[in-house]
Amino acid sequence: MNGPRLVRVYKSRRKLDMYLYVDMAEGLARVPEMLLERFGAPEPALTLRLTRERRLARADAAEVLEALDRQGFYLQLPPPVGAVSR
Repeated sequence: MNGPRLVRVYKSRRKLDMYLYVDMAEGLARVPEMLLERFGAPEPALTLRLTRERRLARADAAEVLEALDRQGFYLQLPPPVGAVSR
């Protein structure tokens, strides 16, 4: 998909700074059950219109969109301990 996409971002209640991006239309349907078990109950954090050019704090928008197309979700892991955010 090349155009803008409506994306829902969920935060993990189990792991600080872990986020799960999914297509708004598909929801969590394509997220593996095992991942959801480790992630914990997803808590809606943000809904956004995502384009390849959009700047995100700790993820590359083009990479997020490609993951959504390929596997139905993008998992943003916490930064390594001591890492400086951009």
